[in-house]
Amino acid sequence: MKTKDADFVERRAAAKDAKAALLEKVKAKQNDPAAEARRAERAAIVAAREEREAAKREEAEKLARENAEREAAEQAAKQAEENKLINRMVEDEAARKAARDERYAARKARKGHG
Repeated sequence: MKTKDADFVERRAAAKDAKAALLEKVKAKQNDPAAEARRAERAAIVAAREEREAAKREEAEKLARENAEREAAEQAAKQAEENKLINRMVEDEAARKAARDERYAARKARKGHG
């Protein structure tokens, strides 16, 4: 019959051996040329993805700038049209006032001389 201590020592030794085997396996993978090629391929894929994302961001920023410029131009045109309408209304009002003043002056002239 085994003792508890002997069983624990055996399990601890087995765990130590398993860790050592795993470490050797990882070291072997790191030195493997195929693994290095896969890492390089992944790095190239990541770089290409980042490049595409940067291009998308640049395109989105360009579109946003163009939209802002277009909206500013439309707003300026709208404001100019409103100003034109306001000026026309002011001119029309001034013309109506001048016509009214002219009629008033004519009426005064008729009453004063007549």
